[in-house]
Amino acid sequence: MIRDFDVVVVGAGPAGMSAAVRLRSNAVSVLVVDEQPAPGGQIYRAVEAVALTPVGEILGDEYRAGASLAESFRRSGAVYEPMTQVWQIEAGWRVYMTRGGRAEMVRAKQVVLALGAQERPTPFPGWTLPGVLTVGAGQILLKTSRQIPSDPVWVAGAGPLPLLYMAQLIRAGGKIAGWLDTAPPGAIRRALPWTGAVLAGWSDIRKGLQWMRELRKAGVRHVRGVVNIRALGDGRLEEVEYTLSDGTTRRESAHVLLSHEGVVPSIHMTRALDCRHTWSSQQSCLVPDLDEWGETSQKGIFVAGDGAGIGGAKAAAVRGELAAIGVALRAARLSETSASSQAAPLRKQLHSLLQLRPMLDALYPPRASILVPGDETIVCRCEELTAGDIRKAAALGQPGPNQLKAFTRAGMGPCQGRQCGYTVAHIVASAQGRPVTEVGFYRIRPPLKPVTLGELASLETESGE
Repeated sequence: MIRDFDVVVVGAGPAGMSAAVRLRSNAVSVLVVDEQPAPGGQIYRAVEAVALTPVGEILGDEYRAGASLAESFRRSGAVYEPMTQVWQIEAGWRVYMTRGGRAEMVRAKQVVLALGAQERPTPFPGWTLPGVLTVGAGQILLKTSRQIPSDPVWVAGAGPLPLLYMAQLIRAGGKIAGWLDTAPPGAIRRALPWTGAVLAGWSDIRKGLQWMRELRKAGVRHVRGVVNIRALGDGRLEEVEYTLSDGTTRRESAHVLLSHEGVVPSIHMTRALDCRHTWSSQQSCLVPDLDEWGETSQKGIFVAGDGAGIGGAKAAAVRGELAAIGVALRAARLSETSASSQAAPLRKQLHSLLQLRPMLDALYPPRASILVPGDETIVCRCEELTAGDIRKAAALGQPGPNQLKAFTRAGMGPCQGRQCGYTVAHIVASAQGRPVTEVGFYRIRPPLKPVTLGELASLETESGE
């Protein structure tokens, strides 16, 4: 039997959980599907199991705060189905998903996409070697199983997440070989236009200063002005080589290297739905065009959380509530007056939470070398294509990313371009002397996740076939 819901929420992070709680308070029937085994998303991953353990103490108060949200979500009455992959959404709205080896199509009047963000791909020579991961991956291992590398860790990158992870790792008893700081010089100059936001975001700034104090107290080696990184080794990471802004190159022994150059909204599903997007020059990525409620150009499709633009866990939760109010308004469960009344304090809170974001974007832009890497650097991990392969194909006339996909298979692997899309676009723009906004991005086609023939065969359609 095909199931019907007023709303399907995709994702059970802070935005998805908050949206579900608010929707249920307005008597809306809700199905929440999520790929993870428990609610929390990436930021609150495994929070129900970890919050009250010693690991929860290590991860800090903001992580543990996710436990109360997860508890409210569990009590909300929303139908929750973890370990579920959504691989297609069709106008109607029909949401196709797989769970436990079986596929299903669910009908919904409206859909809320709470897909969060992903770490910006950071291709550099050797980044595919065993022993090289992202900072986010290292933090996930710490949250889910308290895995602490036995060898000292090298961290390469800039921004709040590396600082937070290094502080957490130190508290957990781990060791840091060094921090290769890739933030470009001139931070004070770039931050000047946003100094008015410092007071509003002082609590977040204070946290960052506290993390820095923890690193200094632990004697973490801080290498500033890093412009290029190379991971070296025979079959696995053995050394890290880095170049400073003055041209000096150094090489160090390394067993674990974690890299990070910021996060970007997850846009694959909104791209597949042909929602309008705009290039964010501040965050160097695409962001879906949304109205005041988070509704996209496709009526009935809403985006909440970091998928609407990077803002952090608290802002994601507020955006989830606003999207839920918008859904209830469109479904005539709320009047315009009631919706505006419920939304007013949330809008004020969101404005406050996002005031510091432009300054953070100015302080920590992605370093140029990951946007246009050297020819030998693997760009598409799925098909093992290098930047040189992309540049050669880009010279055949003036193809865009979709023509390059046909020429080279870049973006056709299991990740569907999530790891190479932005890099390919920047390489094409550089090779052809065009702005990246003109080059565009991959056209995303379903299925968005791998689906087996057996799963497709189990699918019940509206015709009963």
